Amino acid sequence: MYAFTVDKKIYTVSRLNQEVQQLLESGFGTLWLQGELSNFSRPASGHFYFSLKDSQAQIRCAMFKGRNRTIDFRPENGDAVVVRGKLGLYAARGDFQLIVEHMEPAGAGKLQAAFEAIKRELDARGWFAQAGKQPIPVLPRSIGVVTSPTGAALRDVLHVLQRRYRQADIIIYPTQTQGAAAAPAIVRALQTANRRAEVDVLLLVRGGGSLEDLWAFNEVAVAEAVHASTIPVVAGIGHEVDVTICDLVADLRAPTPSAAAELATPDTSTLQHRLDSATRNLTRLTLARFAEHRQGLAQRIARLQLRHPQHRLFERAQRTDELQLRLNRAWSAQTQRRMVRLQNLARRLDASSPSIRLGRQLASLQALRTRLQVAMTHRQQRLRARFELQARMLDGVSPLAVLDRGYALIEKEGKLVSQADSLAVGDDISARLAHGEISAVVSDIRGSEL
Repeated sequence: MYAFTVDKKIYTVSRLNQEVQQLLESGFGTLWLQGELSNFSRPASGHFYFSLKDSQAQIRCAMFKGRNRTIDFRPENGDAVVVRGKLGLYAARGDFQLIVEHMEPAGAGKLQAAFEAIKRELDARGWFAQAGKQPIPVLPRSIGVVTSPTGAALRDVLHVLQRRYRQADIIIYPTQTQGAAAAPAIVRALQTANRRAEVDVLLLVRGGGSLEDLWAFNEVAVAEAVHASTIPVVAGIGHEVDVTICDLVADLRAPTPSAAAELATPDTSTLQHRLDSATRNLTRLTLARFAEHRQGLAQRIARLQLRHPQHRLFERAQRTDELQLRLNRAWSAQTQRRMVRLQNLARRLDASSPSIRLGRQLASLQALRTRLQVAMTHRQQRLRARFELQARMLDGVSPLAVLDRGYALIEKEGKLVSQADSLAVGDDISARLAHGEISAVVSDIRGSEL
């Protein structure tokens, strides 16, 4: 019995998905696909994830942020689109998908995309800004209607104007409102109305229809004519759900042609009611003003009487008396204050009189003289006693006192001699006694004995 060995090529799941992905990308390359959007999502990453489906099948799709920035419309679920991309496989889940590189609307979607593109462009120009809108006249004398002369919109507008505001003149500027020639015709009608300048407000109206039927009102040329109009434009195009570029550019948008006629005109009955109310208010205000003036006149008469010369003279006399009394009181008070101040000054002057100060100074001088005499007497006594004491002391040590006891002072040539050996025999000497002086010659010298 023989055993056969068969080589098995075993794949991992990831390898199998990678090879299938390569086969899909290389086998089909870039392709175009048409379908309806469903399950559309925009996560925070900025990528688009959605499905394309028809009546029998669907396929998952992904459009990454770098690619979806180039589309010029906002995709939504239910939109019919045409996409260009490559088939691939999301390996993590094994999902078959289409990597989309380009997307554009299919059929009516193209018109919607074009509408959005024109809307963004004109909005960037500021044509939709409320600040640039012209006010609609409250009481227009003449009204222009730009519309098809055979359309139902004209009949609706005329009916409303006949019912609400018969006072205005109506001028119709006929034009096509549908088809390829409609846009230039509408532009010419608007330009004619502005050139003739015979109306106060323009109604640009048309009945309802599909996006294709209303497309002339989305043309940039028509929007530019509306924006350039020096006459205020009220747009009433289609039904309430229909919105065109002209609706956004116009000075006022109405949901329908009939509503445009209503917004552009006041209601006659309302005007009459307002007129009656204004008349009543005017009458009431006039009567109130008369009463106010009458009251004011009475007040002025009373004020005039109060200002009569005699009345003013009495007032002046009374005022003079009051001022005289105030003056007298002020004078008396002032005089009293000055008398008190004068008395105070007199007391201060008396206290500072020179005679008083002189008496005080003389008394002080006498006291000082007495003190000086006493002090001099005491000092003389002290000095006399001290002198006597010092004289006694001096007398006690005076040589003259010694002479009185029998002694003599020996001098040689005016110098006192105190030792015998300082003399020589034959020297002339003098001797001073207590009373008198003698001269002598040394005849003998004997030595001193201790």
